[in-house]
Amino acid sequence: MQIISNSKVKEKLYIEKLENGLTVMIMPKKDIQKKYVIFATNYGSIDNKFIAPGETEVTQVPEGIAHYLEHKMFEQENGENSLDVLTKLGVEANAYTTTNHTAYLFECTDNFYPALDELMDYVQHPYFTDENVEKEKGIISQEIKMYDDYPEWVVYMNAIRSMYEKNPIKIDIAGTVESISKINKEILYKCYNTFYNLSNMVMCVVGDFVPEELLEQIKKRLLENKKPQGEIKRIIEKENTKINRKEITTKMEVSMPLFVIGIKDINLSDIEDKDNMVKKHIAIEILLNMLIGKSSNSYKNLYEQGIIMSEPYLEYEFEKTYAHVLITGQSKNPQKVLEAICNQIDEYRNNGLDEKHFKRIKNMIYGGYIKEYNDVSAIARMFISDYFKGINSFAYLENFNQVNKKYCENILKEVFNKENMVISIVNGK
Repeated sequence: MQIISNSKVKEKLYIEKLENGLTVMIMPKKDIQKKYVIFATNYGSIDNKFIAPGETEVTQVPEGIAHYLEHKMFEQENGENSLDVLTKLGVEANAYTTTNHTAYLFECTDNFYPALDELMDYVQHPYFTDENVEKEKGIISQEIKMYDDYPEWVVYMNAIRSMYEKNPIKIDIAGTVESISKINKEILYKCYNTFYNLSNMVMCVVGDFVPEELLEQIKKRLLENKKPQGEIKRIIEKENTKINRKEITTKMEVSMPLFVIGIKDINLSDIEDKDNMVKKHIAIEILLNMLIGKSSNSYKNLYEQGIIMSEPYLEYEFEKTYAHVLITGQSKNPQKVLEAICNQIDEYRNNGLDEKHFKRIKNMIYGGYIKEYNDVSAIARMFISDYFKGINSFAYLENFNQVNKKYCENILKEVFNKENMVISIVNGK
């Protein structure tokens, strides 16, 4: 196995790509009680148009199918539901679908190998029938309608759709009631056979293990007849550089208005240079905290005026075909929050970043990175998410000191542009 060490957190990551194409990542955590495993495939909600390996024709599938497939994977031919089996073993099991991957996971202190048996069995043995596929439509339709009534989801999706006109990120991960009505078992098997090939998958395990022994146990549970496949050609429509619309406001049952301020990052050239992408991500985290984090002047002024009651949630989402900044929160006057952020951006553009504030925020973020390595679930999710972006998570620690004040000032000018900024608001009825 390849061993990657990081001296800053004193951790080692063991990586092996097996003959069947599966990549296995193991991080041993000696004397830690909890064990965490994620078995994931590089298949998400944006993968609705593709050419399968060995084919020449384009396959287009209904929106929401990756999420639908995730739901159906637990149902087994023997009539049991694998989620119930895992619960009986005393483990916490779950699954989730994102824009670019689907993950199946569990966390436990005991019964790790019986739980691993079940996880690897159900992920490798789908069972779809006309009846069980049809039955799921009612369940997922209710989930879609529930999210349509969920203000936090509506304000987020409105911001995404304001930034993007063509990119499938603007599609709800669960699809629509109409789109899932077109799903059948043949389409599900087509997507499963295309995207659930082991060469398109990765497993990450964190806990008190001897890596070599664990790897042998994983190999024993893999299907022997699975062979690596060729490239899946994913077809994503080219996105405009401009935003779709500047502002959207809707009314729902909320006690205080919700807002999402989005900034579309139109420069995706760094995506191919992984070290530059990591440095850019670090810089944006620093800048967001300096602009509207809890210790920023903007936040203090808004808080003292009673315009904002708590620190907004700050993030930078990026993939091969999209990237954007999101500032999410609650405020009596979201437009005032937007105005304060824009004013602070102008001040930093004109006068540069404050040196002391920059160093303080940088140290805080570094501390947050170190802290993540105390949590087995945070480690596994982080390494899985970064893996599908072509990044080893240790890169954030290795590249951190290269992000200086001048570099951040350049990223501020490159990314934080008002013409690429949108605001989504949910007001009370």
